[in-house]
Amino acid sequence: MRLPLAALSLTLIASQLPAAEPSAAQRGYKALTETAFIPASWRPRAYDNAWKRWPGVSEKPANYDAAFRDYYGLHPAPYPNSDLPMGFRPGSFLFVKGIAMDCMLCHGGSILGKSYVGLGNSSLDIQAVFEDMSAADGRSPKLPFTFSNVRGTSEAGSFAVYLLGFREPDLKMKTWTNLGLHEDLCEDTPAWWLLKKKKTMYHTGGADARSVRSKMQFMMTPVTPSSDFDRHEPAFKDINAYLMTIEAPKFPLPIDRDLAAKGEKVFKANCSQCHGTYGEKWTYPNRIIPLDEIGTDPKRYQGIEAKFGEEYNRSWFAKEDRGWFLDGYPLLATKGYQAPPLDGIWATAPYLHNGSVPTLYHVLKSDSRPKLYTRSFRTGEADYDPVKVGWKYTELKAPPDAKTHPHERRKVYDTTQPGRSNAGHTFGDDLTEAERMAVIEYLKTL
Repeated sequence: MRLPLAALSLTLIASQLPAAEPSAAQRGYKALTETAFIPASWRPRAYDNAWKRWPGVSEKPANYDAAFRDYYGLHPAPYPNSDLPMGFRPGSFLFVKGIAMDCMLCHGGSILGKSYVGLGNSSLDIQAVFEDMSAADGRSPKLPFTFSNVRGTSEAGSFAVYLLGFREPDLKMKTWTNLGLHEDLCEDTPAWWLLKKKKTMYHTGGADARSVRSKMQFMMTPVTPSSDFDRHEPAFKDINAYLMTIEAPKFPLPIDRDLAAKGEKVFKANCSQCHGTYGEKWTYPNRIIPLDEIGTDPKRYQGIEAKFGEEYNRSWFAKEDRGWFLDGYPLLATKGYQAPPLDGIWATAPYLHNGSVPTLYHVLKSDSRPKLYTRSFRTGEADYDPVKVGWKYTELKAPPDAKTHPHERRKVYDTTQPGRSNAGHTFGDDLTEAERMAVIEYLKTL
């Protein structure tokens, strides 16, 4: 079939036009999913031999990639990644090929069996990842501090405190200084799609959400040269642009729209002053709730000391170029925790800043919260509670004994332990059961 002459001419002209330049967000997604911003941490043999550290396993599992993801709480990458899970990528160190880490180790999660860039990884055992990969690479598995006390959470703030202790203000290496390292902060990873609404970020609201350099702190591994920070900053500006485009996934199961409409009225009357309103004309107040008002575990707030903030504010991270008369993005002292936006909240269980509450129902009824429990740490439909909205769990009568393998012990959430209290946020306690279930139905729509 021959094309008409006019159509043929248009086709020829279009083929000669230069391709449209990718947007900053498009460049950011490409950089985020293709670039290893820190040198490789392990040789390939570490991945292949990690199973030898698994208790009760005598031979390499047949479907090893899936078994590896399941054991450590990692997820298939929704982008080309050389068959590695989200969080790992091919890299090199001193010209030797290996496996590097990236942001998606903590910021790549799965819900109802589908992986998402920007969903916090609530399944991850980051302690086991580093111990086992190091041992399988022929190095000591002993870590310099506790990376995780309970599976699905990490000592993210502790990483920043520990790593900055090795850096001069210009990020050149120095002998380590203790900037107030704590190992009981127990942090749940927030979703990246919330950043577009926030003026401040992190659980305490202590950093400006527009800051690019703050998002580069994970690069401070001792093997990263100081020159890499300036070199990669343009890519992180693009990544920051991409983060502002991420949308929350929609609840994929049926919703009772009449019940949700009732719940919206209850929500606006009781919750919107802290968490904002939703829809086309949304609002978000960006409120920091004082500790004595919110009542949640104070360890994360207390665990980042003033000496870290002072050192951070002297450093390259706080000196970001913002143009005339603007002095970077210094860390800010706050009085408590930031009430986050609730977009996509159905996907972000468990709840509170320390992941101590398994479902939205328990958020809104504090006396029902389990004190000692475990869950599957899988993310399929069988593991999800669509009524109470969150993860199914099993209550336990007693904590595991000292002989239990550490990987298994970290599967148990013990709310009596430091940093893991499930107290506070009692604002839903005065709702009737009908009001509570209506609010939960409404939250599915966000």
